Amino acid sequence: MAERPAADITVPSQDPKEKKKEEDKKLDTKANGVKDEEEELSEEDAQLKSELEMLVERLRELNTDLYRPALETLRTLIRTSTSSMTSVPKPLKFLRPHYPGLQELFETWPASENKSLFADILSVLAMTYSDTEPRGTLRYRLLSASLLPPTSKISEPGSWGHEYVRHLAAELGEEYTIRQEGEEAVPLPTAEADSDAPKSKPAPVPGTIEDLHNLGLECATFFLGHNAEPDAVDLFVELEIVDRIASLVDANTFGRVCAYMDRCVMLLPPPDDVTFLRTIHKIYLQFSKFPEALGVAIRLNDAALIRQDFNASGNPIMRKQLAFLLARAQIPIEWLKASASEDPDADAEDEFPEDILDCLSNTQLSRHFKEFGKEVGVADPKSLEDVYKSHLETTRSGLSANVDSARANLAGTFVNAFVNAGFGNDKLMVEAEEGSSWVYKNKDHGMMSAAASLGLGLLWDTDVGLSHIDRYTYSPEEWIKAGAFLATGLLNAGVRTEADAALALLAEHVENKSVPLKIAAIMGLGVAYAGSHREDLLALLLPAVADDSVSMEIAALSALALGFVFVGSGNGEITSTILQTLMERDDKALDEKWGRFMALGLALLYVGLQDASDATLETLKAIQHPISRQAQILVEVCSFVATGNVLRVQRLLHLCGEHLDALKEKEQAESAEGKKDENKDEKKEDKKPDDTFQSFAVLGIAMIAMGEDIGAEMSMRQFNHLMHYGDPIIRKSVPLALGLISASNPQLPVLDTLSKYSHDHDLAVALNAIFAMGLVGAGTNNARLAQMLRQLAGYYYKEPDCLFMVRIAQGLVHMGKGTIGINPFFSDRNIMSRPAVAGLLATIMAFTDAKAFVLDKYHWMLYFLVTAMYPRFLITLDENLESKPVTVRVGQAVDVVGQAGKPRTISGFQTHQTPVRLGTTERAELATEEFIPYAHVLEGFVILQKNPGWEKEDTMQM
Repeated sequence: MAERPAADITVPSQDPKEKKKEEDKKLDTKANGVKDEEEELSEEDAQLKSELEMLVERLRELNTDLYRPALETLRTLIRTSTSSMTSVPKPLKFLRPHYPGLQELFETWPASENKSLFADILSVLAMTYSDTEPRGTLRYRLLSASLLPPTSKISEPGSWGHEYVRHLAAELGEEYTIRQEGEEAVPLPTAEADSDAPKSKPAPVPGTIEDLHNLGLECATFFLGHNAEPDAVDLFVELEIVDRIASLVDANTFGRVCAYMDRCVMLLPPPDDVTFLRTIHKIYLQFSKFPEALGVAIRLNDAALIRQDFNASGNPIMRKQLAFLLARAQIPIEWLKASASEDPDADAEDEFPEDILDCLSNTQLSRHFKEFGKEVGVADPKSLEDVYKSHLETTRSGLSANVDSARANLAGTFVNAFVNAGFGNDKLMVEAEEGSSWVYKNKDHGMMSAAASLGLGLLWDTDVGLSHIDRYTYSPEEWIKAGAFLATGLLNAGVRTEADAALALLAEHVENKSVPLKIAAIMGLGVAYAGSHREDLLALLLPAVADDSVSMEIAALSALALGFVFVGSGNGEITSTILQTLMERDDKALDEKWGRFMALGLALLYVGLQDASDATLETLKAIQHPISRQAQILVEVCSFVATGNVLRVQRLLHLCGEHLDALKEKEQAESAEGKKDENKDEKKEDKKPDDTFQSFAVLGIAMIAMGEDIGAEMSMRQFNHLMHYGDPIIRKSVPLALGLISASNPQLPVLDTLSKYSHDHDLAVALNAIFAMGLVGAGTNNARLAQMLRQLAGYYYKEPDCLFMVRIAQGLVHMGKGTIGINPFFSDRNIMSRPAVAGLLATIMAFTDAKAFVLDKYHWMLYFLVTAMYPRFLITLDENLESKPVTVRVGQAVDVVGQAGKPRTISGFQTHQTPVRLGTTERAELATEEFIPYAHVLEGFVILQKNPGWEKEDTMQM
């Protein structure tokens, strides 16, 4: 205890003195450092320094004859000094202290050619003062140009070296921004203290905007000549003259410039993105790159440009290749024919040659697809057991055998349809014995889906398909007949024929008294003619939308069918009719579950049209019903689909973040006043539609972010947050959004996330997660995913709904036995197919309330996916469009934009003979240079031309 007082420590008072000593020491070392540095100068550096100081003295003397040689010598010294990348060139370092003096001297000289040269040198020296005197380099550069007599020309900016040009370009951008938006737009330099602020004010930059543009053009020319294409594009973006880059590029640089600009499009706000695309298009046409130009025109959705590009090439084989591209994008054939108003003489050669029409209408798709199946070894039909592999499931046998056999048969219908799609040889439907067809193993509405599955089994094969379906159209069973109508529509999806069979067979039944037949005919037409913009269908389907006497179901599905046919057209007549219907229908009709499909039909008209939907959005705001909010979100996200528009995503996140607790409080207040039953009903109605819009907002985030990897990854994190903190309706929609954002693209993080959600305690979330797993793995045969689904089948063996969904997901994963994908992007994931987006969105829309649609009588809505289904193959053809096997390398696509040299565009490749299957993120390139492809991306159908300069290796060795 005695030692306790020793803990009192007295604070010594010498501390501050020691600090002072340390500071003094520091100052000493600093002073020494300066001396040391001077002493350290090598002999030649010291010589250079004295020479430079002597030259500066010369400029201060009165003898004007010495000025010119002194300036010339200064210029030579600065230009010839080489420096390492990390240090400042020696002359600039030694002249830095003299810069303020030289500036004062410059002001005293009279205007002359010498003064112009002096300004040019000061412009280079100003680089070292950019932190205290902003835009000095640019100011002296422009002064130098203005002081020259008109006869002589100022030296190129490039003559001072790359760093100077980059400095100049940066200052050009700043100056331009200041002239457009005022001083506040550009942050002050870091070194500029408040007291010094007035110093930079008196030095305004001379010259007009035109002078800035001209200097920008000079800098850009230098950049383009020195492999710095991105810098040139960035400078033009800052100066707002991107369209002028087309005149500067040459055969060596245009490819890299376009590739970089293409990557920027996603990151630009409208309308800059469209300007960029139009500039890229102009450059490609300039160098006769027709497939690339046509690809850009399709992205712009500009009928006139598409027609111009298609007719620009005189080579008939090139036109066939372009026709394949147009058929893949499902561009209406009518767009390629000049309208009478534009070209009165067009009628004479209005019809395309037979072979080009074949390519445009996709008529050969079925034949090639079946051949491809044989080549890859998947032509034989698969049975349900081949897909389920139930002997690997972990269930206790005997329990799940007959839980719900009608439900199990219905699931079998879809699995069989998706797995054997397009091969036309499945055992359950197409090749079933007379009388023992699978149709009769289903009940009522199940028969409709079963009969419709014929259309999927015979997909794209219009000749054989119709004769198979025909026998079901005479069935006495109404449901079977309806299924046959829908099958007729599915069969013709994405294929155009001379006979127009779908229209001929289904048109008369649109007015049928029987509801199932009417719906089947309407949706059959919608799917068969998706994206064709056919005016004759408008007259057929529009009356049902406007007719108040028909049920909301028929009106909404007619609107949806029109949305499919006129996807991305912005058709005014349909828009006004749907808007009018939404205004005039009573609240009870709008409250029905079908309202969302009416809104979707309207939204599909605006797919990819960006700001063109503004007027419609304003009109929707006037509708006094919760459906107006749902429709607004849908129209907005469809307009900005795959643009990565950040502001729209933020707006949608705000909507998702609205917890509807405020409503609950209002409810409690009302129930406290008087517990009336009517009140309760009203509240329920208030609340029900009020949160559907949040579901659409979640899907909207995925819609806007898809098609661009960075945006998609960022949205994944948002979905994670929403899953943690969102209301039930939001949690239910997140898995669907994940399925939409990576359709047919099974990445591990997505699979793991969905696997977690598929065991959620809320069965609605689990159900949607299981379906999303099907979407994400659609047509990939992903083994890991198949294993997950088998485990889920065991996990949910007592939950008929979830088990039904697991089966369907298994069918989707093995879609087309692994040859058909549903990703809406093609051509190196650059071009978005609008009908594919429509089909995906319509299917997912049915899952926003699965209990009311897919798990009820409307399971046939799963067939909406047909518009997005397309074979994932690469088939090489010779010039007569016959299959021509060549060796290709297939690997993961690598983004090489902006990289120097010619880096590899694929990694981890394998070499195959064509035809080959390509995954969503894979890319192919020809293994030898024996053939030259007509297409710019090896995907789908590619026509090859023999390379005239190629010789076989063995002949070369001889």
